[in-house]
Amino acid sequence: MTLIAAIDQGTTSTRCVFINEEGRIVSSAQHEHRQILPQQGWVEHDPVEIWNNTRRVVSEAMVELDITATDVSALGITNQRETAVVWDKATGQPIYNAIVWQDTRTAQRFGPDTDQQWWNQRTGLLANSYPAGPKIAWILDHVEGARQRAAAGELLAGTMDTWLLWNLTEGKVHATDVTNASRTLLMDLRTLGWDPQLCERVGVPLEVLPQIRASIGHFGAVRHRGTLSGVPITGILGDQQSALFGQGAFASGQAKNTYGTGLFLLLNTGSELRFSQHGLLSTVAFQQDGQPPVYALEGSVAVGGSLIQWLRDQLGIIPSAGASESIAAADNGGVYIVPAFSGLFAPHWRPDARGVIVGLTRFADRSHITRAALEATCFQTREVVEAMVADSGVELCQLRVDGGMVANNLLMQLQADILQAEVTRPVEIETTALGAAFAAGVGAGCWSSLDDIAALVVPERTWRPQTDREDIYAQWKRAVERSFDWA
Repeated sequence: MTLIAAIDQGTTSTRCVFINEEGRIVSSAQHEHRQILPQQGWVEHDPVEIWNNTRRVVSEAMVELDITATDVSALGITNQRETAVVWDKATGQPIYNAIVWQDTRTAQRFGPDTDQQWWNQRTGLLANSYPAGPKIAWILDHVEGARQRAAAGELLAGTMDTWLLWNLTEGKVHATDVTNASRTLLMDLRTLGWDPQLCERVGVPLEVLPQIRASIGHFGAVRHRGTLSGVPITGILGDQQSALFGQGAFASGQAKNTYGTGLFLLLNTGSELRFSQHGLLSTVAFQQDGQPPVYALEGSVAVGGSLIQWLRDQLGIIPSAGASESIAAADNGGVYIVPAFSGLFAPHWRPDARGVIVGLTRFADRSHITRAALEATCFQTREVVEAMVADSGVELCQLRVDGGMVANNLLMQLQADILQAEVTRPVEIETTALGAAFAAGVGAGCWSSLDDIAALVVPERTWRPQTDREDIYAQWKRAVERSFDWA
């Protein structure tokens, strides 16, 4: 039996899965890591904790199957993308915690007069706190002696895929793939290489950056003395591109939305690099070694599943994330939530926004607030879809969905109603890990083509619109305006 492993290093946890030749997950292990919040707007992770968790979940998933490394054909890696880490080249020790993609400390690095068009036309991104490059620069600026050590060749930097790859190969491979590199504000989307002018403006020396490679190809073999020793690493994708790959959305015009900590909607634009006029980002979807890249338009929403976690952990009004489906009322009772906890991402890009709950009356209770939280997820998705339709000229008739939240059937029906489009959930909803495994399988020759992969993606359920929700969407848009100009 062909087995392929994937490491899925996410925002709140790290998991390892194994899939078989039918594209089904046959083993999985997962562990959460700490969310370090030193002050308001700052979010950090401990890279060493994440590396230790990675080793742990690989071992546990292999024990479940009772296999050894000789039973594994390939390993793929997927990761939280814009999270950045800097470490000592000699010792392998990070010089500071990883700064997470949600972190807003670098927002002031670019002033109000920043020419966003200039940045967007080169990188597909906006010059703000979201990309990884400014986070690397912040670490170099704020850790004593770091810039001097970087110039002396003593430090290395990268996103979480680079950190894991470096550790898995015992420091032999310092590389990243084009999807992760395209999220740094340092890579030219046309040349797929680090741009010296971009690096200089952001403040990141070229010397610390990893080699950029195609997403699907040979990155090296696991050298770490552990359970996967000797297994070739043949696929690396940023988490949202990996979910697109795991959905088999290889054709131009196909779209997916991942409902995780945040919401991430990607539209495959094929070999055509399109730049958005409506607040979206342009990015590399994937690239096979020796072939041209495939591009995508992306709408990133900062708060998705983390809003439900907030109801559970901070407010304590639901006992579990899954309970939101049964607790939610039949309507929102006039309550609307805009979860701009760290500003609003696509399509608004308002770092000054903060979360609001509006429409509260004495009638409102936890069931209405829970319903409003689910609706906020759907409203944010619709805003991004509207921007994609405006940019592409293609009306969306079907949205492929994945991520932990899509187990909520009420949420999926609400999404179909609010979008007025079909919503399709696959059998395997953890498509982020699945995509990395698929990519590694193609890179190792386990499957000969992308068509073979697409045939493995099976829909489990489809929701169609049952009612029109234009009235509540209009009310929510009013609530969004109330969230502006708070910070």
